[in-house]
Amino acid sequence: MTQAALSRRGFSRAADVEPTSARAPARPLRGADDKEMLRAAANLTRDLNTPDARIYWADLIGSAVLGYVALAGALLLGGWEAVASGVVAVLALYRAGSFIHEISHIKHSQLPRFRTAWNLTVGVPLLVPSFLYEGVHNQHHAKTRYGTVEDPEYLPLALMKPWTLPVFLVVAALAPIGLLIRFGLLAPLSLCSPRLRELVVGRYSGLQINPHFRRKRPEGEFARSWARLETACAAWALTLIGLAVTGVVPLREFAILLAVTSGVMFLNQVRTLVAHLWENEGEPMSVTAQYLDSVNVPPPATLPALWAPVGLRYHALHHLLPGVPYHNLGEAHRRLTAALDEGSAFHAVNHRGLMPLVSRLARSTLAQR
Repeated sequence: MTQAALSRRGFSRAADVEPTSARAPARPLRGADDKEMLRAAANLTRDLNTPDARIYWADLIGSAVLGYVALAGALLLGGWEAVASGVVAVLALYRAGSFIHEISHIKHSQLPRFRTAWNLTVGVPLLVPSFLYEGVHNQHHAKTRYGTVEDPEYLPLALMKPWTLPVFLVVAALAPIGLLIRFGLLAPLSLCSPRLRELVVGRYSGLQINPHFRRKRPEGEFARSWARLETACAAWALTLIGLAVTGVVPLREFAILLAVTSGVMFLNQVRTLVAHLWENEGEPMSVTAQYLDSVNVPPPATLPALWAPVGLRYHALHHLLPGVPYHNLGEAHRRLTAALDEGSAFHAVNHRGLMPLVSRLARSTLAQR
């Protein structure tokens, strides 16, 4: 694909994409679907689509409680104990926060009040309310949008310059400061300026990585829910800023709080970095091609349970079966692994761990120099 074609798709100017004809993608990104795999995926997992409320509630509550207890330890203790507590807080709050992905997929009638509970325990305290993901993430799963300029969660990272990867991670580490500004400053000011409000809604109201994506104004009940959550986040952000400025919360404690939340955002961005191969240049893709551009890190690897929790280690399988709740993805993977022969596209997305995926992506960007 030519540079001009990429520019028309909106990727290259802001994202600095310069694909090279010398390096072909490892696998074709567009083409016919593996119909046998798609049929097996649908037929063998019909009984796995119902979320188990007991698992969801126990996992969320346990993760949140552990995260906040560990955060208290990081604030109150000193030395290595504070550092260890901070690490546990990052991992536990990251797991609790990852339920925002499930909230964007499940039918809320199947888990009454779960979204509200998640926002109260995680979304508002960490300034990542569910509306930042709902209405955005579903577009990433749209068959005709995945990997295109209309996908809010896709950039052809494998085809970008090497410096884009560290920038990608640094931006996430600084996200807590950005969220304080977004909710504590821009949200209240936007009530007095329609032009600023349009900017806040369109550019700063989604967990997206595509800088060209513009969000539309919410409507109906979703708009009312958005308003309630945004008000709560604004009040919390202003409270935190006020407590820090007046010295009620000492600078050390405020810095620790920012460091823990930064760790959560950074870890999620690392996981995002290896969720896909990021090799599509902007063209629409078949379902199988979308699957092949995504990543599974199944057992026997153990560390993905920490850096890709709540089913995110089966990210490719999730793109194949977005309706299967996280606690059933392991069983779905086992069934399909046993049912499909080695020549099936199903097996091509399994990877050994985090570092081989990061190395692959880094090598790909180095080829763009």
